[in-house]
Amino acid sequence: MSDSLGLEMLDREQCLALLAGAGLGRVVFTSRALPAIQPARFALHHGAIVVRTPSQSALFAGILDSVVAFAVDEFAKDLKSGWFVTVVGRASEVRDPLVTAELETLPLGCWTGRADSRYLRIPIESVTGRRILGVCSNEALSVIDAPDERSGRVCHS
Repeated sequence: MSDSLGLEMLDREQCLALLAGAGLGRVVFTSRALPAIQPARFALHHGAIVVRTPSQSALFAGILDSVVAFAVDEFAKDLKSGWFVTVVGRASEVRDPLVTAELETLPLGCWTGRADSRYLRIPIESVTGRRILGVCSNEALSVIDAPDERSGRVCHS
């Protein structure tokens, strides 16, 4: 099934399969009352996104016990094909020692190398995804230049 822009709509299983094959995403959260986005290594673990970050980081402070979005995508260099998946969920710290021991086996190295890193879990409460099927003309309409479905206006970044 396609959306109004001609992008293939992905179901939950397709989204989870794409997430499982990726290792890097972006956490969208609020930091000091402003929107923030930070790249993060991640893994899927029992129906949730899991990231590892230092306990003193802005990411840890910004997402702990907050509703956040997590975005993953992959596009061809020519931008004519690709996909994107967005997850929404309430983040929490993993404190169970047995679960933490399981997470230690995942490829979630902390970029800073700090020993005080913690695991944060974002349950997949909502997931959406789209796949770009290809262009329909020489001047394909990009997602950014697409008409706003509510107002009919064209949005540009």
